This record gives sequence, structure tokens and C-alpha cells, in this order.
Amino acid sequence: AKLSEGGRCVEHTAMEEKTRLRGALSARRAGQDRALAVRRAGAAQRALLAQPLWREARQVAAYVALPDEMDTALLLEDVWGSGRELLLPRCRKDQPGYMDFVPCAGSRELVPGTFRVPEPLPEIPALSWGGGRLAPDIIVVPGVGFDRRGRRLGYGGGYYDRALAHPALARTVVVGLAFALQLVEAVPAEAWDRPVHALCTEEGFTWL
Repeated sequence: AKLSEGGRCVEHTAMEEKTRLRGALSARRAGQDRALAVRRAGAAQRALLAQPLWREARQVAAYVALPDEMDTALLLEDVWGSGRELLLPRCRKDQPGYMDFVPCAGSRELVPGTFRVPEPLPEIPALSWGGGRLAPDIIVVPGVGFDRRGRRLGYGGGYYDRALAHPALARTVVVGLAFALQLVEAVPAEAWDRPVHALCTEEGFTWL
């Protein structure tokens, strides 16, 4: 995009625009009333829980939320309570930008990990990316922002873009979970960005 500043045009790359948008949306998300955020998170999770896609999934990949992110506690408890397999991400300490998915049977198996995000215990083996066991029916992903074309604005580390590009997740339905205030008209796209198949906010579930 080109913006006029003081009579001159300034070229903004997709990366620069992402940085600007990331700051604006992070502030918007953090600025919402906490009690309202809790109600919105509950409504969004219940909307996803009601979907046949969710109910029929046997292996589910999700995330544990940071304080300002859309909470996932209801989703995690639903998978654990139903006896299905829940996979949670664990970042590789020696490879920034890469993460693995690890079976997690309950909150007792979580410890603070990279970026202070709760992750599965380090002694629990991750599923191999090429062994056939890693084949979630659905993956619920966080983001700073989304648009109606499924483009996702992450935190800039590339963790989810790399994971979603892997052949092991080629058949996985990707659902972006976010507050409605995180939706924008357009997220700047780059070649490596991986879109989501559906969005779920407190306003409901939408296939894209």
C-alpha cells in the first residue's frame, strides 16, 4: 500500500503493514473489558462446540490461551472429557519458528514454556511429523487478526505458517478462533501465509 505523508508517497511493504496492524489489533484486544472478554470467549467456544465438525473430530489440535487471547478452556475440557485425543503445540527450544504437536491428557501435564505459554511436559514425546499418527481432524489456531478471506495475522514468528504448510496437516480443517473485534477488511498476505478454512467468534461460526 502507498500512503501520502507530507506530500510524498511512502511505500509500505506487507511486512511493515503487518507490524502496524499487529500493534493496533493487539491494543484493541487488550483494551476490552475483562468481564466482557470472558463472556465473548464463552460464546465463541460454545459456537464451535455445537459444530458437527467439532463433535465428529477424533483427534483435535488446539492451543492454551495467553491472557489477552480468546480462551480455549471449554474446548480443552470437552476433548478431555470425551476421551478423544488432544494435541497441543510445544515450541522447539533449539529451533525458533518451529513447533511440534504433543498429546496432552489433562491440565496436569502442562508447564510454562516458550513465551510463557503453557505447553505439554518436555518428557512427553511429540508426534512425528511423518509417522502417520499426526493427523488432526481439526486444528484451532489463535491470531492477532483475521479477515473474511481466511488470512491470518500471527505474532510474526512463523510457527503456525510452518506447521500448517506441512503435508501431515494437509487434510486438517483449520479454524481461527478470535474476538469479532479482531476481524479486519484485509490482512496483508505473503507467499508463506496459510489461510484458515473457518472463523469462530462470539458472533458465531463461519465457513470461508
